[in-house]
Amino acid sequence: MIFFVVVVFLFSQNNFIMVNNMNLDFRDLPKGFDGFKIVQISDLHNKMFGSNQRRLVAKIKKAQPDVIFITGDMVDSRKYDAKPALILIDEIIDIAPIYYVTGNHEFRLAEFSFLMKEIEKRGVNVLRNSSEILEIDGDEMRIIGVDDPTTLGDMFDEEKNLAVSIDIAIGENEEGYFDLLLSHRPEYFPIYAESQMDLTFSGHAHGGQFRLPLIGGIIAPNQGLLPKYTAGVYTEGDSKMVVSRGLGNSIIPQRIFNRPELVVVTLYRGN
Repeated sequence: MIFFVVVVFLFSQNNFIMVNNMNLDFRDLPKGFDGFKIVQISDLHNKMFGSNQRRLVAKIKKAQPDVIFITGDMVDSRKYDAKPALILIDEIIDIAPIYYVTGNHEFRLAEFSFLMKEIEKRGVNVLRNSSEILEIDGDEMRIIGVDDPTTLGDMFDEEKNLAVSIDIAIGENEEGYFDLLLSHRPEYFPIYAESQMDLTFSGHAHGGQFRLPLIGGIIAPNQGLLPKYTAGVYTEGDSKMVVSRGLGNSIIPQRIFNRPELVVVTLYRGN
């Protein structure tokens, strides 16, 4: 009986998706975006949630997002399989516009160029150190996306890579927009805040893999033991960051008290 309970528990931790709804207020949010809803998908790592990703797709459809953000690691470089990611994109491309940034696992692939072409061919907006302007009723908001800093290799400092990537993405139009940044790595939140990003969406930490009450995540890539940024909303000055716990696994195959997460963020114009 105990063995059966343990097996069911472990299965649920890897396969039962949790929808995390967040309402975030911003004083400077343009009026046209009051009530704007974002679904964030991160760190799929080849994971399938039923035939044609039906369980994950159903939750995305139910959320009725205005836009979908994908913050990297849709595939796993250790066991490359593009089908789960491409199936998901095929199933959700008509729900809302999709914006995608790369994670570290994409850049490790020999098939990187092929994967990017397949994603773009499906109508996804791939942001590689670039930005796009969204407009509603004359009000504008900017979506900025940067490559994972591993793209430039170990010969350069990752913090410097990200700062340069953000500058390239912004270009000459530095001020005047409410900025949403998509960047895979949460550990560089101080850089995003220093770059005056209003709201950043990130992943990579897998929620700390194992989560404990009063402690939170136990271990995360590039942050080590007891990582600082693993899940939820973080604030530094006027800048906020949402970190998704992600959907799949990589090196460590099991989650504990850390079910796969679909993040739903609704933006509101605060006082």
